[in-house]
Amino acid sequence: MSSRNRRLTLPDATTLAREALLRAGASLPAAEALAEATVAAEAAGQPNVGFAHLIDHLEALKAGRIKGDAVPVLSRPAAAIFHSDAGGGTAQLGFDMAFEALVAAARDLGIALFAQHNAYTCGALGWFASRLAGEGLVAIAASNGPALMAGSGGTSRVFSTNPMAFAAPRGTAAPLLIDQASSETAFVNVRRAAKEGRPIPPGWALDADGRPTTDAAAAVKGALLAYGGARGANIALMVEVLAVGLTGANWSLDAPSFVSGDKSPGSGLLVIAIAPTLLDPQFGQRLDGQLDRLKENHNIHVPGETRGEAAADAARNGVVIEQALLDRLLA
Repeated sequence: MSSRNRRLTLPDATTLAREALLRAGASLPAAEALAEATVAAEAAGQPNVGFAHLIDHLEALKAGRIKGDAVPVLSRPAAAIFHSDAGGGTAQLGFDMAFEALVAAARDLGIALFAQHNAYTCGALGWFASRLAGEGLVAIAASNGPALMAGSGGTSRVFSTNPMAFAAPRGTAAPLLIDQASSETAFVNVRRAAKEGRPIPPGWALDADGRPTTDAAAAVKGALLAYGGARGANIALMVEVLAVGLTGANWSLDAPSFVSGDKSPGSGLLVIAIAPTLLDPQFGQRLDGQLDRLKENHNIHVPGETRGEAAADAARNGVVIEQALLDRLLA
């Protein structure tokens, strides 16, 4: 390990995140929920949406893009539907507050839905889905944010990276977890490349004039591209309808920036939880068998296994944080 890096146990990393958030103006419940999500991303080998992204939350708290004292207002318009007005706060707190009732409803009714608007961007979307998988539920999550990506046939920003996540519990292994943006890559990857002066691969982005570029700094000022061309752009539109149309959040075109100004992006989040054992009591075991067959007989990569291994290693050995990033968090 480089002398410029520090290794922290997961409890110490969680304390670091929580204390930094409290100093920046977050309430204790908001700090605890976001600290848990941050450390989970870091432990799963996703540093770009771990502590590096926590800096965005800290700066947003200080600038007013996140209301640190916001208390989400939860309602239940139907037995299986939970609606949260995040009040300009974090995306994690409303979900955390509704979590136990959401799980109970899904187990009782077979399916339950959490819909939220008026929040900051959600960071690692897989955190929401994987928490439900940890309770034995199949989960689908969709979220949006400020416009960063061009649509089908266009060159200007109209959609966020509009991620979708899917998680399913397995019999013995870590849950199946698919967490991916509708864009060819996440915006944080392009921004990090620009900060480090590295080029980006062709097909990731356009510059401000709508021309394909490998210059990360130019891409930050331009627009990301959808994966798979029109098909990925269609997924982004579908996510927008789910995360915004159903929740009452800001369309990506109308969402204020998550990195500048003092207005919340007003992002949306939709999470669906399904109780699989009501349909098939052997769901987890059957999924294990199918995924093992795909991996062993057909050399298929199974999403979630690498993250599960990383999380298990982090539980034993902690996580490594760059000293410069640690200094910013301590400050």
